[in-house]
Amino acid sequence: MKRIILKPGEERRILLGHPWVFDNEIAAVLDSQGVGLKSAGVKPAVLVPGEIADVESSDKKYLGRAFVNPNSKITARIYSPSKEGVDKGFFKHRIRAAILRRMPAGQGNQNKYDLTSESARLVFAEADFLPALIIDRYAGWPLEKVEAVIKNRPFAFNETEQALGPPASWIAVQFLCWAADERREMILDALEETLAAPLDPGMEALGKPAGIIEKSGSKVRELEGLPLREGIARGTLPRGGIVIFENNLPFILNLEEGQKTGHFLDQKENRRLASVYLGDAGGRDYTVLDACCYTGGFALHAARAGARAVTCVDVSASALETLEKNAELNGVSQVIKTVKADVFEYLPLADRRKEHFDMIILDPPAFAKSKSSLDDAVRGYKEINLRAISLLNPGGILVTCSCSQAMDETRFKRMITEAAADAGRRLAQLDFRFQAPDHPVLVGYDESLYLKCGFYRALD
Repeated sequence: MKRIILKPGEERRILLGHPWVFDNEIAAVLDSQGVGLKSAGVKPAVLVPGEIADVESSDKKYLGRAFVNPNSKITARIYSPSKEGVDKGFFKHRIRAAILRRMPAGQGNQNKYDLTSESARLVFAEADFLPALIIDRYAGWPLEKVEAVIKNRPFAFNETEQALGPPASWIAVQFLCWAADERREMILDALEETLAAPLDPGMEALGKPAGIIEKSGSKVRELEGLPLREGIARGTLPRGGIVIFENNLPFILNLEEGQKTGHFLDQKENRRLASVYLGDAGGRDYTVLDACCYTGGFALHAARAGARAVTCVDVSASALETLEKNAELNGVSQVIKTVKADVFEYLPLADRRKEHFDMIILDPPAFAKSKSSLDDAVRGYKEINLRAISLLNPGGILVTCSCSQAMDETRFKRMITEAAADAGRRLAQLDFRFQAPDHPVLVGYDESLYLKCGFYRALD
């Protein structure tokens, strides 16, 4: 087993719980005989992409075992504090533990999921101690079967289950580092076997998925030296997509064409809260703007909560087409208006038209992929938030989000403050949320806390 020796002081972040070792933090790599120190005047040991190595501090204190890739700036991803090997049993144990953390174990577990009916992220990479591995499970039915039996819309989960029986499941998976990609088949075997068996004694198995689709199209793979890859890995996917339920609202997913893993599960609780604020408004005749709406996650929640009119803006024609189908499933087509446009172009145009809204939702893609691009990203976030704040009616609500992990909560809130000041408006913070609990935040690993979602009311 090779050993990665860090430079003096570089172990501090790792001791606090961060799992990454960057290339500029490494002093030397030793082979199994301890040969390779640069100071010894011999050729250093060479790391091989995908292999496993031990990480030690400069004074040889053991820090953990890691997946490595010398071609990436993240040279090592620590997966265990002990000298734990990696085989199919390892992946089954880690996947099972991650799933159980998401399931209710007693009373008062509002942040848990009933995975027999709910879609959820089962594995969130390093935050679940499985570096660069994402696994999302979608529970639902083929769209064509739903359309064949459901006549009265909108409809609920229980109604669909009574008509079609228990939901099936489909998996979307991402392999985002060399080591995970190299063990792809082993991981898929472990996943299927884990889901096919009871997770605990007395517990029913979740069941083998009907299909698994790989969605490894993230640019992160290119940083690892891996090609982008997407396609059906195992089983089959229904033609036309599937229907899942979120907060008891039906949504169509086309797993082969959708962004990321098909649906943004991380906004589930924030979409519910937005609908609560609309519902609490009672008889108020709300108009809503959902900018960067994708397939209608926020928009459909707003429409079902009683909004009079919901304008949905996105640059993707296919996303808007799916949104319109989702509106039909939810029985709210009459209040939904779709607009194909860039948010940076639409908001100034709406301002010139003197349009105003009672709720505006901003949920753009990540503007900052790294800290080096953060300043430009902040300017972009400020621009759209300033415009949105200007378009709010007095008493209106702004729901504003950032999924850029480089944009921390403090910087995000300061940006909102500056945007409101430049717009000449005063805001009151109603709430501030993060990603849904199936996307856990690992203390010491700040990158796992990436989604910020602020709820603000315009006071004038």
